[in-house]
Amino acid sequence: MSESGIITPPPAKKAGLEGVVAVQSEICFIDGINGRLIYRGYDIADLVEHASFEEVCHLLWDGKLPNRSQLSSLKKQLGESAMLAPHVVAVLKALSPKTVPMDALRTAISAAAATDPDLHCDAKDTAAQRRKAIRLVAQLPVIVTAFHRLRNGQQPIAPDPGLSIAGNFLYMLNGKKAHDTLTRVLDAALVLHAEHGMNASTFTARVTAATLADMHAAITAACAALKGPLHGGANEDVMHMLLECGDASTCEQAVRDKLARGDKIPGFGHRVYRTFDPRAHYLRKMSKQLGEAAGNLKWYEMSERLIPIMKDSLGSNGQPRNLNPNVDFFSASTYYTMGIPLELFTPLFAMARAAGWTAHVMEQHANNRIIRPTDDYRGPFDLKVTPIDQRP
Repeated sequence: MSESGIITPPPAKKAGLEGVVAVQSEICFIDGINGRLIYRGYDIADLVEHASFEEVCHLLWDGKLPNRSQLSSLKKQLGESAMLAPHVVAVLKALSPKTVPMDALRTAISAAAATDPDLHCDAKDTAAQRRKAIRLVAQLPVIVTAFHRLRNGQQPIAPDPGLSIAGNFLYMLNGKKAHDTLTRVLDAALVLHAEHGMNASTFTARVTAATLADMHAAITAACAALKGPLHGGANEDVMHMLLECGDASTCEQAVRDKLARGDKIPGFGHRVYRTFDPRAHYLRKMSKQLGEAAGNLKWYEMSERLIPIMKDSLGSNGQPRNLNPNVDFFSASTYYTMGIPLELFTPLFAMARAAGWTAHVMEQHANNRIIRPTDDYRGPFDLKVTPIDQRP
């Protein structure tokens, strides 16, 4: 209690809500000490090797992996749901070519809500919520590729309902069906990015959903959170850094110089993981395989050279910081080697994470209570208003 008699809550243990349990969830478990990521009971190592992105969507939404009939049905629904409403295309055409693709994606998702058949469904109508989730996951790749082509003076390419989410993205981006190897790599990347517990964008989606706002509103808010360089935008920053470093012979000294200046090195460290990010293991392998296939291991080799530097770099206490790569570090060189433009790295992240976001919105709506934390007020008390003419 303060001297003024006002009771104030105890302060949070750490800034940024670190360690605070916000919700109970059955969707994802992260073991930051041992470097494990679990979707609905399945280890990511098992899923990325043996399940497609569409199978993972079913798992996240329905709590179980699909059988062959269920997977066929889901693929059919995704294919039938991919086309954008004419007004959404009109919105994308009206945006300035200078618009950041993540801003265009956020705007288009919001616009798509207007004609969604289930916009006004009850929050606990699980069938309607799942239909909205399907439409969102199906349409995000179409939005991303359509705007990319429009801002570069090209016409959008309509989705092919017979292709997977990964295959369709590459087809709509380049105008031709991608090699099976590229499609498989992108599909695996989507699986790795599909869900990650109570991260900033997922928390944003659940806070928005908890007000009983509709799913499109929640995913629009999540997209806004993902844009930031401390979240989804970090993968772009990694590639910009590699490009700035030049080549393998100069990258080590360039990064040491950055560390000496106190610059943050993107792609290293994680709020939860205290070991190698399990997703980075697979992206590391993909980066190498794609580099070998393309006859250009430059970006992979540069990335490898930076790992020991970051592990041994000293913190303010004079001790090694032991920073490990996170999911953004090798996703940068993987996507770049695939020929995906830098400005689409974060929208690609959003395409994958939409599966997890929508799963969390459905879980929030199924047993909802508005999320309303308190704050630790540190301001003054008992101030008095002085007439405006007497104020300094």
